[in-house]
Amino acid sequence: MPSRAVRLRFIAAIALIAFATPSPATAQHLRDKISDLFIFGPGEEPLFLAGSGDPNNPASLQAHGLHFIPSSNAENGALIAFITDALGSSIGRIPIGSTSGGETFRFEGGVPVKTSTSAGPIFAERAQTLGRGRVLAGISRTGFRFATLRGVDMHNINLTFTHQNVDFPGCDTQFGADCSLYGVPVLENDAMDFRLSMDLDVRVTSMYITYGITDRFDFGLVVPIVQANFTGESDAQIEPFGGTTAAHYFAGTPDNPVLTAHRQSLGSAAGLGDVALRLKLNMRQTPDAAFAVLLDGRFPTGSKEDLLGAGRFAGRALIIINSRMGDFSPHLNAGYLHHAGNEQNDAVLGTVGFDHRLSDVFTLAADLVTELQVGDSKLPLPGIVTYEAPFRRTLNPTNIPEIRDDVVSGSFGFKMTPARNTTIVLNTLFPLNRGGLRPNLVYTAGIEYTF
Repeated sequence: MPSRAVRLRFIAAIALIAFATPSPATAQHLRDKISDLFIFGPGEEPLFLAGSGDPNNPASLQAHGLHFIPSSNAENGALIAFITDALGSSIGRIPIGSTSGGETFRFEGGVPVKTSTSAGPIFAERAQTLGRGRVLAGISRTGFRFATLRGVDMHNINLTFTHQNVDFPGCDTQFGADCSLYGVPVLENDAMDFRLSMDLDVRVTSMYITYGITDRFDFGLVVPIVQANFTGESDAQIEPFGGTTAAHYFAGTPDNPVLTAHRQSLGSAAGLGDVALRLKLNMRQTPDAAFAVLLDGRFPTGSKEDLLGAGRFAGRALIIINSRMGDFSPHLNAGYLHHAGNEQNDAVLGTVGFDHRLSDVFTLAADLVTELQVGDSKLPLPGIVTYEAPFRRTLNPTNIPEIRDDVVSGSFGFKMTPARNTTIVLNTLFPLNRGGLRPNLVYTAGIEYTF
């Protein structure tokens, strides 16, 4: 068995990798690639209509072109921000599996005594610790593609951008009505229908290590390397409210306007994700049950602009309870997740499940994993738009529902021990509800070695 000094040097090497791995320098970040879907010409702002207005009147051209852009219309800005923030914040929810070893021990009179029979859970934690001086080292590969946003297919997101409510000195006289009303002048009733189709594929290679500082206290480090690939398309359609000429268009003239536009965007990034540190303290251990507390922090080491990390610190505290009935080991994790900053909600965490030793080689692990949002969503959608003229009507700006972003998932997998101290991990994680931005399936494969 390697000496304690060798193990500590191994841990130091992993830590050096964590904080020395550079993120790639790119001319344009992945967040910018998302914004490109809303830009119709080089150097323009999102939703700027370069063709709108009187070609012989530059002031008119500029004014009509600006009437949809987010800085002029807060609702339009909120819609674009919702899409980009949902993608960015969800990267910070990349699942990290348990870093508890397949075999755990306590020492009695200097002799190691096993405190577990199964190889342990996969996306839950158990209370047993490794034992003083023992090391678990592993590497895993996780992959998924975001498929739905609050239940809406990522290939069929519908948005409707509305016109700015225009009012200026002399407007009432010019148009013969109250310009403070939304819909006066009548061109304010023009809208822009948008259909988005997006793919964000993520692959995460996680290197992790857990060290038993004492018989009851483990320290863990997880270093993720994230690869993100984005492709997207958008189709825009101006919907003039009426008249024989158009006030808003992408190109052409009022008499012969171009009312449709199509955009494509793609990009990729790879680099260090958000590094996690873990501390687990076993509070009580009996032959049939155990109780522990775990503290876990994810640090913003991944590039937020390249969708490699959340851009903010996140920390969680868990209470871990598990028992043992022969080869069957049920467990319960309950705790709280805190997100620093104002972009993501805190959450109440709960995981319940079991791991069951089927044979000397196979362990089955199954869990129900929940993350329940605290408070109102920090990713708000704009409300229903109400037009007051020429008649009262309403417009829903998106097919994305205003619901809570609770996350409920099922986890099912196996751990195999083909050789002493070596464990192979295979697992799937799948959604049981549709809150937030979710994949249809998350797969994980890994290998661990305990020494």
